[in-house]
Amino acid sequence: MMQGDTNRGGATTSFGFRDVAAGEKSALVRGVFDTVARRYDLMNDLMSGGVHRLWKSALIDQLKPRAGMHLLDVAGGTGDIALRYHDAGGGQVTVLDVNAQMLSVGRDRALDRGVTSGMQWVVGDAETLPLADATLDAYTIAFGLRNVTDMDRALGEARRVLKPGGCFLCLEFSRVVLPLLSGLYDRYSFSVVPALGARITGDADAYRYLVESIRRFPDQAALAGAMRAAGLDRVRVRNLSGGVVAIHAAWRI
Repeated sequence: MMQGDTNRGGATTSFGFRDVAAGEKSALVRGVFDTVARRYDLMNDLMSGGVHRLWKSALIDQLKPRAGMHLLDVAGGTGDIALRYHDAGGGQVTVLDVNAQMLSVGRDRALDRGVTSGMQWVVGDAETLPLADATLDAYTIAFGLRNVTDMDRALGEARRVLKPGGCFLCLEFSRVVLPLLSGLYDRYSFSVVPALGARITGDADAYRYLVESIRRFPDQAALAGAMRAAGLDRVRVRNLSGGVVAIHAAWRI
């Protein structure tokens, strides 16, 4: 069962290739990121050969930050998207993450770079955002949607907090669309990534979960359908690196 198929009340959801009680997933995910928080960005560089930086730059380019914009970056604990948004001329940004340790890393990075204003760091859940209706100009979530327990609920919350005309952008691992790349990608994901995680963070299981969660996540068309069902409009999908990742964009009308 994929995220978004849960409705609590005894339901199950996926945690990697395992099905777990819906009420247990959030704590399990927090445990994964507690383990890897301090080396999370280093692992992103090593796993992707630095290409994740290009993917995130593409997200920011599509967002088109401006000084009057208020962005909510969900699952953005280490501040990677928020700092890119700031550097691109964006206005206020609220960084929300369920994991306090990831947020601590992000705050430290911002302070190290001399960014002391315009950023708010909030411990919170994507499924129950602590924000009023129709208050945000944009919502981003990069490599975080697959970790929520109920994807449909998270998408509904995204729509709720966006102003009419507000932009939703999701950068997430997706389905490879190039046949020759698919087999190589699978072998790399299941063999190299957990071994690298063990070497760099001391936790192969955390990165085994992350690889498995990618495989359980909806493909491009299914995610686009879920976004429409949540009330988001003008849904567009842009594949990057042959579909290894995709940017899903939509608006609240």
